[in-house]
Amino acid sequence: MCISITLTAQPNRVLSFTEYMDNVKNANISYLAEKYNVDIADANMKAAKVFPDPELSVSYANNQNWNLQMGYGIDAELSYTLELGGKRKARIRAAQSEKEMTEALLEDYFRNLRADATIAYFGALKQKKLFEIQQSSYLRMSELAKADSVRFSLGAITEVDARQSRLEAASMLNDVYAGEGELHDMLVQLLLFEGNKNMEIPDSIAGSLFYPKKEFNLQNFNLQELIVTAQNNRADLQAAIKAKELSHNNMRLAKANRAIDLGVSLGGGYSSIVRNEIAPAPEFVGIAAGISIPLKFSNTNKGELRAAQMAARQSELAYEAIEQQIASEVVQAYNKYVVNCRQVDQFNTGLLDDAELILNKIIYSYERGETSILEVLNAQRTYNDVQTSYNETLYNCTEALVELERACGLFIIKF
Repeated sequence: MCISITLTAQPNRVLSFTEYMDNVKNANISYLAEKYNVDIADANMKAAKVFPDPELSVSYANNQNWNLQMGYGIDAELSYTLELGGKRKARIRAAQSEKEMTEALLEDYFRNLRADATIAYFGALKQKKLFEIQQSSYLRMSELAKADSVRFSLGAITEVDARQSRLEAASMLNDVYAGEGELHDMLVQLLLFEGNKNMEIPDSIAGSLFYPKKEFNLQNFNLQELIVTAQNNRADLQAAIKAKELSHNNMRLAKANRAIDLGVSLGGGYSSIVRNEIAPAPEFVGIAAGISIPLKFSNTNKGELRAAQMAARQSELAYEAIEQQIASEVVQAYNKYVVNCRQVDQFNTGLLDDAELILNKIIYSYERGETSILEVLNAQRTYNDVQTSYNETLYNCTEALVELERACGLFIIKF
């Protein structure tokens, strides 16, 4: 069986960050599937409220030998089990805790999905910028190669220099093709986050990389306050709290299940007249009522209760572990954000302007015959490296901020 997927480009379709995140929230397939867990838990909670069903039994008896004229009898009985020990209440509490835990887990799933989708979008913006740098470098080198061809025909430069610039332009064109392919792959990844079943690749994406420190100054971030904020906002910690409640409610349910259940019954019977000559009897109607009490020998086995108690203790330790993990994640994300902001600040000391100024001056000197083509190529590569490093550092800084948001359970990046 062959499965084919057609990738169709939509001209003039520019995907904005707001539209993209709305699509992630409303159409991401995995997230939609996770939502069913809440519906399932809600259905289970409704099922926990069900009372035991009553039982109706009817019997008929008759002597097969009609000649004896022993008559016949009809009996009917209605029985019901009375659950004692608060079993139904314990079931409802456990189901309610499970539903609340599932809702918290869904929120935590979306927290991670939102962070991953944001990082993917900024990754595409980074690749878009790198692609533009590659295009710009190729166009500059292509123009220089054309000029060198003319200068060579005029005898102003050697054939080697003309061939070198032409070769470098061809090499840069390959880099442009590779960069375009990487950008295309990242746009496809965005479609996956969006839940775009038609694989309609946007013509472009809106926005550009920015320096988050300008918007979110480190002075506004207090590490201890961030840790407290994370512990108050993180959905996985809320899920751990609900998991504790669920384990304790399961323990209560295990205790309730050890209580006896009373069976009550009410019935009646009708016996027809017996015309047998030896033992005649009149017809009559009988009424019966009874109570059944089970003998709970199974209560000597405390395995279920013991397992529930251990699960409750385990959930408490799991909650403490998540608390420590959250604090660790916040500290690590904060430190990473600080380091990346310092790296961006280093670029803002004039490295970009210096690299561009040097390149322009060397190209100008080369056109006047004062420098060699190798110096131009070295300056071009240096300029490209600085531009690439700057944009990658901007992306790393933004990614670090998103990870800090993820660790704190916040979402503050907006376009």
